[in-house]
Amino acid sequence: MTMKVGSLPQKTQYMQSDYGECDEGAGAELAATANIPTRYGTFQSYVYRVKHTEVEHIAFVRGVVDSGHSVLTRLHSECVTGDVFGSYRCDCGEQLDLALRYIAAENCGVLLYLRGHEGRGIGLANKIRAYALQEQGLDTVDANLHLGLPEDSREYSSAAAILRALNVRSVRLMSNNPTKFESLRKHGIPVCERVALAIPTREENERYVKTKQVRFGHYFDENE
Repeated sequence: MTMKVGSLPQKTQYMQSDYGECDEGAGAELAATANIPTRYGTFQSYVYRVKHTEVEHIAFVRGVVDSGHSVLTRLHSECVTGDVFGSYRCDCGEQLDLALRYIAAENCGVLLYLRGHEGRGIGLANKIRAYALQEQGLDTVDANLHLGLPEDSREYSSAAAILRALNVRSVRLMSNNPTKFESLRKHGIPVCERVALAIPTREENERYVKTKQVRFGHYFDENE
């Protein structure tokens, strides 16, 4: 499987000196670990509880990730509708699938499944309320704002804390979201490469993808 490499935001490459200090208040405590056989092969799972939020996140790890090399990594926001039920309103489930396929093909990498990120952090019920507003013509951003909620309230200090706990020193990030690159940099995790997740749009999610591009500056890579 061929991975597409995209350009990094703002800089082609970050130097170690560009990276911020680690957030010592965002430590991650290992709560459980076990092997999980999947359709993509077997992964070692690690459940971490992040101290400043008490939220449990899960890391799926393949191969040796603490050797000092830059690790293929995905920060995946929880999305019950897309990941579990295969909703066509978003591209989340397809991004999850492609990221796990990339890790399996390389036989090394980390996928962090970040709980509490449902609907860009507004929760499941509010996400469904926002869907109803989208059916009336609002885009995903304006629907959140109409509900009196932030455009995006996700935080990535927890992800950085878990990567540090796994002894991941730098990453090749599978993402189209520039905020993730800047957030990891801010919390002391170098990003040396962007690996594009090229997902073809559908009629049902074309407006959703366009909104991410226009209002959040997400990258869009044509599927080959």
